[in-house]
Amino acid sequence: MRKLLVLFMLVVIVLAFSATKVSMVYWPGPESEAMQKVVDYWNSTDGKKLGIEVEIINFSREGFWEKQETLLNARSSSVDIVFIATYIIGRLAPHLVPLEGFELNPEVFIASALESMSYEGFLYGLPLDVSNHFLYYRKDLMERLLSDSSWKTKYEELSQKYLGQKLSPKKPEEWDWDDYKAMAIFFTRKYNPESPVEYGNVLQMKNLVYNMMIWNNTLWSMGGSWFSEDGKFNIKTEAARKAASLFKELYDMGTVPPGVTTYEFGEANEAFKTNKAFMMIQWSAAYNILTDKEQSPLIYDKVALAPIPGPKPSTHVHSLGVALSKYSKKKDAALKFLSFLATEQAMKMYATNGGIPPVETILKAMGDKRPEFPIIADHVKKYGYVESTSAQTMTILEIISNKLTGYWTGQISLDDALNQIQKECETVLK
Repeated sequence: MRKLLVLFMLVVIVLAFSATKVSMVYWPGPESEAMQKVVDYWNSTDGKKLGIEVEIINFSREGFWEKQETLLNARSSSVDIVFIATYIIGRLAPHLVPLEGFELNPEVFIASALESMSYEGFLYGLPLDVSNHFLYYRKDLMERLLSDSSWKTKYEELSQKYLGQKLSPKKPEEWDWDDYKAMAIFFTRKYNPESPVEYGNVLQMKNLVYNMMIWNNTLWSMGGSWFSEDGKFNIKTEAARKAASLFKELYDMGTVPPGVTTYEFGEANEAFKTNKAFMMIQWSAAYNILTDKEQSPLIYDKVALAPIPGPKPSTHVHSLGVALSKYSKKKDAALKFLSFLATEQAMKMYATNGGIPPVETILKAMGDKRPEFPIIADHVKKYGYVESTSAQTMTILEIISNKLTGYWTGQISLDDALNQIQKECETVLK
């Protein structure tokens, strides 16, 4: 009897001092590698004191969202913190707990990043990695165009001939879409045999939702959006017509490589870094690739960044982040870790190890090691927009992608494309 009592007391003591284990789902890659460093630090410091241990569970990237959503639909308590993105937050919101009473200083994060993790007025996710777009261009060629009188004359002649107006070369920070089009023509050998590159620009025109996020920059910068002021979906606007037509015109004129209808992130990078094109609109994640001497030996020291052209420079912003599962049985413990994760200390650690947290002070302080970070901070803050965080966001992107790629490749007219987008999106949103 005495032995049983001693054994019982030992079990109680062990349970009293054993850590609460909080499980967090992630996908493999630089994000989870950076997060593992933060988790390791937590587990050896604050987590150890509080008796809260965090473990990362990696699902493969292929079918990641479906696997995680299946887990949530089953109301499983096996996962406490889930991985989310702006474009699916509305779909997952019924399974998540709004981060009310959460120890988060909103001034730490860039406003558009917090917006990208919000749904129907509630913050559901903690933004960890921010994505945006830049105009990438060849600074060596741009500098020559601005200083070489013969190049300037040729530029003016071509702009007069193809745009109906005599344009003078400007710095990329001052461009509107006519300047972009004139540059695309000038640096295409079909129109300017002296161009050092074969094509003026690269477009990503594969039927893919992420490519539509890039096209949306053109729509927003021309003053458009998906929704009218009264909150109703409306793609049948002059801005949408101009934005869609621009891609079609640049494609039909041959200012892009002929295979761009199959291009996405990797193919666009390949064309740019192999000296085939003067410029492209691309994800911020490409900067490290294009400025790396080993990966991009032909152009690594010739790459510069600028805002998306005006009249209203705009960049798509979405965030990857984490959120609290409604079905977790360890919500209090999970919130303690999330509160730590929201601090500048944790975000700096995350950035140092490969993350891109939307924290202006950190991004600007790391400019020596990551020259693009301060620019990301500026552009996300000044020009960032979030299309939507509704449950239908991905479906809307799929519809737009299907119809616009059909228009760009000559399968349907622009009117038909916009009419079909409008009709199908109205049906989805009902």
